[in-house]
Amino acid sequence: MAQAVRFTAFGGPEVLEVTDIPIPEPGEGEVLVEVFAAGISPVESAVRGGSNADRWPVEFPSGQGREFAGVVVRSGPGATRFRPGAEVMGYIARGAQATHVVVPEGQLMAKPASLSWEVAGSLYVAGTTAWTAVEGLTLGPGDTIVITAAAGGIGCLAAQFARARGATVIGTTTEARFDFLRQFGVIPLAYGPGLADRVRAITTEPVRGFLDFLGGEADEATALGVPASRVYTTTDWEAVEDREAVKLYPGDLVALGRVAQLVAERQVLLPIADVYSLAEVADAYRVLDQRDSAGKIVLGMKMVEYKGQKVKPSRIKQQDVTLGVPTPHDRIEVEPMVPPVIGDGRARLLRTGSIPTVEEPTPAPVR
Repeated sequence: MAQAVRFTAFGGPEVLEVTDIPIPEPGEGEVLVEVFAAGISPVESAVRGGSNADRWPVEFPSGQGREFAGVVVRSGPGATRFRPGAEVMGYIARGAQATHVVVPEGQLMAKPASLSWEVAGSLYVAGTTAWTAVEGLTLGPGDTIVITAAAGGIGCLAAQFARARGATVIGTTTEARFDFLRQFGVIPLAYGPGLADRVRAITTEPVRGFLDFLGGEADEATALGVPASRVYTTTDWEAVEDREAVKLYPGDLVALGRVAQLVAERQVLLPIADVYSLAEVADAYRVLDQRDSAGKIVLGMKMVEYKGQKVKPSRIKQQDVTLGVPTPHDRIEVEPMVPPVIGDGRARLLRTGSIPTVEEPTPAPVR
């Protein structure tokens, strides 16, 4: 038997259940994958909430999740690209949060050896959405953009893509994540009212793009003079319909391959905020919905124990299955600490006063 996340009614994380299901059989052109890690996304919370069921139709019982990484078990007729045991990453329409998934082989790619399972399994939605957003804005040196929820998975990657093109990035987050954003060269601003005025207190240069990954900030984009065609959102349908903002969607396998290569080469970093077991999926979404995580939250399917461990088994997460190195994790109680994937000790030293506070970058003039 396999296990999968299911919900049978609209609602919050409390409607999520982990149920036993038969291991699915791959059909024509499909591949059966044992999932090692799967990402979670704010869009999934919006779909499950049911407020836009006409735009995000759901048939009960419904699975959840789009992105995953794992190992090929077997292939169906006509699927010839991957052999059993191949390490892969990819996406499906819905239902990736499971121990086993069936996926069209055209939605799979080989997992780069340097990517951990947690990163590979949570890269598709955030990575390709951020890539699509920044590509669509055609940013260059001297451009200034605003990103809301900039410390989240999508926001963090979009900020890095924009910075790589020479743009100045102003990003909103909780105050506890200011140092996290500064390490990516982002100028942080706290969530709250009056965003446009606070942006103008930083720069008088034109704002050439507004990426609203938090939702509900279209008025602030308008106040900053950003054209509707350069205001992008992932969940704010009202802004799309009433203000002609642009709705963002994840990309295709080509986009995933480009982003995966950048992350594998360490040109771009996808921080992992925490890893939860499949059974803890509701807790994972409760943390996600607070919108203050530093990077991506991931579901890990392989819980491990090891000789001489110092914490309870429920606190052990397999942090990098690629290398077979189990790593102990406490719950997400590390507030302004930067996740270990990029941590250089700076946040810890800041709290003890051993080094000066990092100064915010000065916005470059717009061309």
